[in-house]
Amino acid sequence: MASGSGSNFEALVHACRDGRLLAEVALLVVNNPGCSAQQRAKRLAVPCQVLNHRSMASREALDQALVTTFQSAGVDFLVMAGWMRVVTPTLINAFPDRLINIHPSLLPSFRGLDAVGQALAAGVTLAGCTAHLVCEEVDAGRILVQAAVPVLATDDHASLSARIQRQEHRILPLAVALACQG
Repeated sequence: MASGSGSNFEALVHACRDGRLLAEVALLVVNNPGCSAQQRAKRLAVPCQVLNHRSMASREALDQALVTTFQSAGVDFLVMAGWMRVVTPTLINAFPDRLINIHPSLLPSFRGLDAVGQALAAGVTLAGCTAHLVCEEVDAGRILVQAAVPVLATDDHASLSARIQRQEHRILPLAVALACQG
């Protein structure tokens, strides 16, 4: 599941194809028509479906459409790889302990939107990313893997985000493997 550029989606596809992750990315669902993740899916020959959240009556309606889509495709695990929507129990309960999110902070610090901006504003010297199971409380599920990134005196939002994202690409396949093992 992606909302934007799809770089974490692509990292997962490459991890599957080069044998680092014994899995298959069967389907990408995006909620923003025309987002870059769609072009990545096309280039990587991964089926992609758009479920535009703006055309849904509610968060629950979007999540029910997601459940139906993924169940129809025979999907076992879901990965929120830059999915910029809060999910509801409708989706969480359909895939218990099989829904993973990647977040650009060392949770439990800096939950929610703009975690990198939150970290910079707080003046921390260490930031990072967390792959975790999704629960009803935002960014509060069981942590699977974390990676730390030093915050440099010269960092701005873009430079710190780029270094964190490189670590996201590294830990997300590992988190999926760990979650699949139970």
